[in-house]
Amino acid sequence: MHRVGSAGNTSNSVRPRKEKRLTYVLNDADDTKHCAGVNCVTVLKSSSSKSDYLFTGSRDGTLKRWAVSEDSASCSATFESHVDWVNDAVLAGENTLVSCSSDTTLKTWDSLSDGTCTRTLRQHSDYVTCLAAAERNSNIIASCGLGGEVFIWDIEAALTPVSKASDTTEDEYSNGVGGSGNSLPMTSLRPISSSNSITSHNTQSHGYAPTAAKGHKESAYALAMNETGSVLVSGGTEKVVRVWDPRSGSKTMKLRGHTDNIRALLLDSTGRFCLSGSSDSMIRLWDLGQQRCVHSYAVHTDSVWTLASTPTFSHVYSGGRDLSLYLTDLATRESVLLCSKEHPIIQLALHDDSIWAATTNSSVDRWSADGRNPEKVFEKGGSFLAGNLSFSRARVSLEGSTPVPVHREPTLTIPGTPAIVQHEILNNKRHVLTKDTAGSVKLWEITKGVIVEDYGKVAFDEKKEQLFEMVSIPSWFTVDTRLGCLSVHLDTPQCFSAEMYSADLSIPGKAEDDKVNLARETLKGLLIHWLSKKKHRVGSQASSNGEVLPGKDITSRSLSNSRVEVDGNAENDSIYPPFEFSTASPPSILTEGSQGGPWRKKTTDLDGREDEKDFPWWCLDCVLHNRLPPRENTKCSFYLHPSEGNACQILTQGKLSAPRILRIHKVVNYVLEKMVLDKPLDNLNPEGTFAPGLGGGPLQHSALGDGSFRSGTKPWVKSRNTIEILCNNQVLSPEMSLATVRAYIWKKPEDLILNYRIIQGK
Repeated sequence: MHRVGSAGNTSNSVRPRKEKRLTYVLNDADDTKHCAGVNCVTVLKSSSSKSDYLFTGSRDGTLKRWAVSEDSASCSATFESHVDWVNDAVLAGENTLVSCSSDTTLKTWDSLSDGTCTRTLRQHSDYVTCLAAAERNSNIIASCGLGGEVFIWDIEAALTPVSKASDTTEDEYSNGVGGSGNSLPMTSLRPISSSNSITSHNTQSHGYAPTAAKGHKESAYALAMNETGSVLVSGGTEKVVRVWDPRSGSKTMKLRGHTDNIRALLLDSTGRFCLSGSSDSMIRLWDLGQQRCVHSYAVHTDSVWTLASTPTFSHVYSGGRDLSLYLTDLATRESVLLCSKEHPIIQLALHDDSIWAATTNSSVDRWSADGRNPEKVFEKGGSFLAGNLSFSRARVSLEGSTPVPVHREPTLTIPGTPAIVQHEILNNKRHVLTKDTAGSVKLWEITKGVIVEDYGKVAFDEKKEQLFEMVSIPSWFTVDTRLGCLSVHLDTPQCFSAEMYSADLSIPGKAEDDKVNLARETLKGLLIHWLSKKKHRVGSQASSNGEVLPGKDITSRSLSNSRVEVDGNAENDSIYPPFEFSTASPPSILTEGSQGGPWRKKTTDLDGREDEKDFPWWCLDCVLHNRLPPRENTKCSFYLHPSEGNACQILTQGKLSAPRILRIHKVVNYVLEKMVLDKPLDNLNPEGTFAPGLGGGPLQHSALGDGSFRSGTKPWVKSRNTIEILCNNQVLSPEMSLATVRAYIWKKPEDLILNYRIIQGK
């Protein structure tokens, strides 16, 4: 899993702890679509003549609200704050949407807003996998996760503002990156004591705490609650169904029968009957009053991942890994295949006479289901009698008696964007080649967040070979596609290791020999809107109050235990064209600061209030003050000797040092100028070190910098003779950098050795 941030250094080592990461997610041009599998669907029925709403939660980390009509669905809001997969979502209270994620949090949202997150609940120790809600007791929900915890939440109490005794305490519970620029209250509670089966912390200092139902020793995947919230069931990798009283958290019984993980659970309205679906491919009906399994249904040929029942609990819809959606009569055991999909079915949601199916694909389909009168489906024929042993269904499938689906096409499809499933960072360290689930290969420029070229359906490896460049630039970022799109990760100090000349970036109006730090300019491009809003906010308040707000300077931590480099070439207020990000489909920032935990937000939605509590200090230090952290050696040491058999003078005996990005034509110029003038022009480099062979005799280790030649000198010094530079007897291209020569020609750990020879002019 990708997690934002990192653990601190817990040993007594003097090595500083790993700093927090900044990630930016490149969004597709059509941001109204999901770009990864959809994990959950839930329906909000309209009480008026307005459209019903469908809420979807995706592996792309977002939720979306869709206004649904008979023949269309339009995205009316995107809910963005989770930093990992959204695994489930339920409706609770008055228009409150609750979601859970692999980022270990629950979040509450105003479901009818434009995407406002109202609270972040942090209690789970691992991925939160499932939620359950009580329809009539709408404030009560439950959550479970891979940590084995089961929590029961009173959403109304959880959303009640926590009283603060001081401003210091308030900082601990607020998050300045909330939707619409509002602070987000946040729970951050003590770990639940493992010695008690039920533990509830309701101390004033910690605010609201949920009830913990302790009993799972392993991961929990499934939850269900009856309408009144008087019965809760859970299941997971222990293969048993646990039954709880959610009002107290006490465990009432444990039901055995499944032979593999329990992945789906349902309760009837009274809480007496329970349906379970398992990775053993079976569906079981339990009578909780008798504490036993009363029926088993062998319908599927693989894991059952989701269940949905008719209002009367007489029929069940089921889907799973076998790509199939079935309808089963619980009394007669008659089953029918409603439809077959191309992807595993993750969750189902009944909507009047239709059913929504979420799959590992980014699209969502609505199928005709006759939910209010399911007997109609069986009248269409094609039904079969469900067995009570899993191998009986598998045998029927192997014998070729596969049922014919009732429906071939859905009544409505909400399309998604194909998820990126393969990527390769190219050698220039600015372009990333990707391939999506539709087979399309695209070239991204990550310093601008745009698609440079869409090659269509071509061979990925062949295109990668065609785009190969013999250049060597340090790896200054990493990429993953866990969210179905490109997530670009920046970690200090590695991200500041890559530099290029402005000429190579085609930056107009900037001296061609000026060095540009790629990470610094990328950060500026990402945060230009935030910086503008911050300056406007500070300026407005300073002018009205006669003083400047705190936060202008980064805390002393940013300068402690390290040497900070100041980029004198940097200009805060200008963004170079290669680093201008789109405002039409802006990237999303995904990071955390000193307080509040990880968060995610579009760059254009940042309001200028965010500070070191929200951003990593090194990021702000770079953007606000042009300060870069200490970096690894950006120089390349080499020797420059005449080529064997070539009659030319020996220029120096010492070792030379130059920036890794220095081009070979600069070395050629150096040799020519030294031969013609017996000394290089401008004999001081930017560090003030004399170049070799001057004045007081040869130096054993000298620096050859960008300033070794007169400003404005042409790439080639006019001469009747030509100089060639060689390495390992191979003539080097004038446009090669020292780093490229070392990586692709020299290929040795020792200092680089270059040779020069004179080619006589005609």
